[in-house]
Amino acid sequence: MIKIVEVQNKNDLLKFIKFPFKLYKDDTSWVAPLISDQKTFFNPDKNPYFKHSEVQLFLAYKDNDLVGRISAQTNTNHNKVHKDKIGFFGFFETINDQEVANALFDAAQSWIKNMGMDTMRGPASFSVNDECGLLIDAFDKSPIVMMTYNPEYYIKLFENYGFNKSMDLLAYNAEVKPPPERLKRLSDKIEKRGHFTVRNLKTKNKNKLREDIEKIFTIYETAWSDNWGYVPMSAEEFDLLVDSLLPIILPELIFIAEIDGEAVGLSVTLPDYNYVLKKMKGKMLPFGWLKFLLYRNKIPALRVVIMGVLDEYKGRGIDVVMYCKTHEVAQNHKIPFKEAEFSWILETNTMMNKIATTLDAKVYKTYRMYDKAIRGVKF
Repeated sequence: MIKIVEVQNKNDLLKFIKFPFKLYKDDTSWVAPLISDQKTFFNPDKNPYFKHSEVQLFLAYKDNDLVGRISAQTNTNHNKVHKDKIGFFGFFETINDQEVANALFDAAQSWIKNMGMDTMRGPASFSVNDECGLLIDAFDKSPIVMMTYNPEYYIKLFENYGFNKSMDLLAYNAEVKPPPERLKRLSDKIEKRGHFTVRNLKTKNKNKLREDIEKIFTIYETAWSDNWGYVPMSAEEFDLLVDSLLPIILPELIFIAEIDGEAVGLSVTLPDYNYVLKKMKGKMLPFGWLKFLLYRNKIPALRVVIMGVLDEYKGRGIDVVMYCKTHEVAQNHKIPFKEAEFSWILETNTMMNKIATTLDAKVYKTYRMYDKAIRGVKF
């Protein structure tokens, strides 16, 4: 018998957070998140997402054993921008049992329906600004920082329930090496024209850092506003993201393009701290912090998380210059980076997919977003 229980207290929440540790205990590709970070993420007093949207977490039990979990959430900002009624689900984890999966999906769907939504979309934890998408290939590879991972059998669990593909999110992989010579020549030529400048993030002066962060926020909000699934972040949400990333960023791998002092482009590349997290196994204590210090300078991979140029400045080669600079810094860095991931890129983003290919990158992972119309809702 399957029983679905709403998470209502700290004890339930801890079970929700720790369930994947049981599910993936023999899966060498999975990367355990820090339990302390998860507690913060699900704390309404610390995560600004809860200020504008609602969330409900569910646990699934079978014969009194915990066998699955899921979240259901509204996304007020998404529905305001896209003028639709989509409810989201995420943090889906379960044993390989269609009956359990159906019970979890039913619980999420019922909750989303009661919130007045006509479609459920996911997985998104909690939105596309967080980790999202179901991995549908390359299950033998660990996820890069801030990307998802799941067993292959999830695909059938989703599709058997009636979910349909909404959008594929592509991840490209490239060797860290000098950019193609033709691209380097083009980049040098573009930069010599002097129509714009590209510089690194300023971190030594707190006031200058704050100014740069505000520029990054403005570019992100503007450059991505027309993208599929785009959801604006509140200033508080952006600040929380920045606070979580500042300890792991490398300023030399973050570039801001400017014209007459105005920020017009942005490129953010992060070291793959999942390499370190995998060693820490979800805990800072008693020895997790030592592993953090030991392995943080041995990270083999990078992830190009953001690369965007404001619409009115596209076609000037600003993106080419930022990509070439990123490759040059990565290749000559004291940390022995060997490979880079460009992710995620919408399958429909022709320009970004073309740029990735030009950089000799190849699609090596695909993440899928799914939709399902909710029955009984009048359109």
